[in-house]
Amino acid sequence: MRNALTIDVEDWFQVAAFFPHIERSSWEARESRVVRNTERLLALLAGRGIKATFFVLGWVAEREPALITRIAAAGHEIACHGYSHELVYRQTPEVFRAETVRAKHHLEDLLGFPVDGYRASTYSITRQSLWALDILLELGFRYDSSLFPVRHPQYGIPGAPRFPAYVTTPNGGRILEFPLSTARFGTLQLPVAGGGYFRLLPYGYTRAGLRSINEREGQPFIFYLHPWEIDPEQPRVPEASFTARLRHYTNLDRCEARLMRLFADFEFTTVRDVLETRGLLAIAKAA
Repeated sequence: MRNALTIDVEDWFQVAAFFPHIERSSWEARESRVVRNTERLLALLAGRGIKATFFVLGWVAEREPALITRIAAAGHEIACHGYSHELVYRQTPEVFRAETVRAKHHLEDLLGFPVDGYRASTYSITRQSLWALDILLELGFRYDSSLFPVRHPQYGIPGAPRFPAYVTTPNGGRILEFPLSTARFGTLQLPVAGGGYFRLLPYGYTRAGLRSINEREGQPFIFYLHPWEIDPEQPRVPEASFTARLRHYTNLDRCEARLMRLFADFEFTTVRDVLETRGLLAIAKAA
């Protein structure tokens, strides 16, 4: 079964865990490593013949347009990751709409074709910011991948759908959602979608959870990673909390090797391909 591989294209200094210590006004002066790290991922994917969906931050796309066109030229799907990496529930609907328009239109002007998919910063479409789904529909997105059916201090909607499905928006619309993957271990429903969970926990945990989704539940999963997660040489933020540093820096030096094991153990493609194979995007387009 083919599953969705996704890359959230952002730089090391843009993660939510560092918001208290890195002002957005300082981003321009920081050492940018997003191009070299993303190109490393592109080389790994090319070596395996894998296509992925790259959710690109608008701030990065404006500054590194050649990187975005290279990703698209390699046959990968380009989707939108917002503009400023601000948490959605910290924005007003007006600010969210303006930033999303800016990011989407820049990507489309750069690529010359529509951008269908969206993913919120840190999966921050929660119960308090579901209004964002109506704005995504208004702006012409065909699918979203922001809902995480888990409990977490920064994100999550417990009880949300676990697999690709339509969800009803607050204004009564319907948008196609590909939620971040969770697996059932006995009575527990635990995250296995990638990122920090992939680096911090044993590889066997991730593999067992993803296999159960494919084999026991007969569903595709969605996996995510950031370019900075294969970069153990990235600058450190020593003033960040112990928890933030633990989550961000643990096993950066092992992530690439684990990723290659993942590529050997499962089949991957783009979000669009998974949804089209299941007939969902064709339905969404006609709706």
